[in-house]
Amino acid sequence: MRHEALAKPIVDRAWDAQLRLCGRYRRLTLHGKHPNVAIVAVARELAGFIWDIARLTPRPVAA
Repeated sequence: MRHEALAKPIVDRAWDAQLRLCGRYRRLTLHGKHPNVAIVAVARELAGFIWDIARLTPRPVAA
């Protein structure tokens, strides 16, 4: 698997993002939003998930 080397909290957060964003896109399009509008809404939320995962990632210590 691609995420075997990743920490469990990161994998869990990524899976939460996958489920939420997929559901959000489906809900928006089912309620009549244009697909491009739904994609932009999901992309904006994805940026937040990326920030959160980056925050969880340990930073290397400078020598």
